Amino acid sequence: MFTSRARAAGAAAALTVVTAACGAAPGTQATTQASQGGVNAATATSAADFGGLDKLVEAAKKEGNLHVIALPPNWANYGEIIEKFQAKYGIKIESETPDAASADEINAVKTRKGQDRAPDVLDLGQSFALSGAAEGLFAPYKVQTFDKIPEGQKDATGLWVNDYGGYVSIGCDAKKITTCPTSFADLLKPEYKGKVAMNGNPTKAGSAFAGVYAAALANGGSFDDIQPGIDFFKKLNAAGNYNPVETTPATIEKGETQISIDWDYNNAAYAPQMTAKGIDWKVNVPTDGKYFQMYAQAINKDAPHPAAARLWQEYLYSAEGQNLFLKGFARPVLLPTMTADGTVDKALAEKLPSVDGSPAFPTTAQVDAAKAKLASGWDAAISG
Repeated sequence: MFTSRARAAGAAAALTVVTAACGAAPGTQATTQASQGGVNAATATSAADFGGLDKLVEAAKKEGNLHVIALPPNWANYGEIIEKFQAKYGIKIESETPDAASADEINAVKTRKGQDRAPDVLDLGQSFALSGAAEGLFAPYKVQTFDKIPEGQKDATGLWVNDYGGYVSIGCDAKKITTCPTSFADLLKPEYKGKVAMNGNPTKAGSAFAGVYAAALANGGSFDDIQPGIDFFKKLNAAGNYNPVETTPATIEKGETQISIDWDYNNAAYAPQMTAKGIDWKVNVPTDGKYFQMYAQAINKDAPHPAAARLWQEYLYSAEGQNLFLKGFARPVLLPTMTADGTVDKALAEKLPSVDGSPAFPTTAQVDAAKAKLASGWDAAISG
């Protein structure tokens, strides 16, 4: 995302103000409802409900627009994905507040209900996908490739479905840092004083939440115990190494965030961007805290453009959409299937940062518990 899509306190607060203002705006019209050719797009749970994909395309084109937030153009290649979708279907994507965090997306769904500017679709960190589904904010929908998506990576009814992901990694400006850190233990060394940043506030942003989870795994914690991760950042802050500036390409270019804990696809995507600016941006997946997570897609239950929202989902989970995520160094959820059936772009797959072993995933209950623990302990940990 990078750009930081998780510019926490400041931007999040700003968005909250904006959404609150929108909630009170007079004359805003709700356009939801869409009975397209006898099909209620707002309750359709598959393309078959429209009469097939072609009919879904037809209904989506009639709506003509798709409203999204929190999709930075340089996060997982969303800029190109948006361009290709618009060109293919002639549907205009209204992309707002790209640097917003997952919590802001949920907030926008709640505060803009019935408005044209409500988000049609959401791209969420796992913990926010789970909580949003539990609150009844999403519409169930199964894309045509739904059955190929592994169990554990989707809600059984399609309320949310994981789409792409990556490992927590440590990015580093090798021209300013003599020895780039390769582990969480390294980050505590005196030579990194004031240099270790993150991509957002972990209580609001999925990427930073994962950074704390990875730190927990590196320090004796587990999926059931994120506290060692909170304690690690408390120690990092006490040592003077924690840098509260939230990483963006601009902060890297200015030398404000010389080391950044972030997804490997973000850090990997920075590298070619920064090379052109004379910066040697290196990426390491920490040896002592490997944590892999996927982001999930969901459809707003009250989406103002319900057919376009469903077509967007179909596009993201098509081979074309999945390879576009891969082009942004993200690991698409259908990568194993596409590798087997030959639809993966092999050249792009070979550019992914290498990682040993198979990823493990926390359960819903574990994520919920970790999220609650972090919400109650993070501010105190870094306030000293």
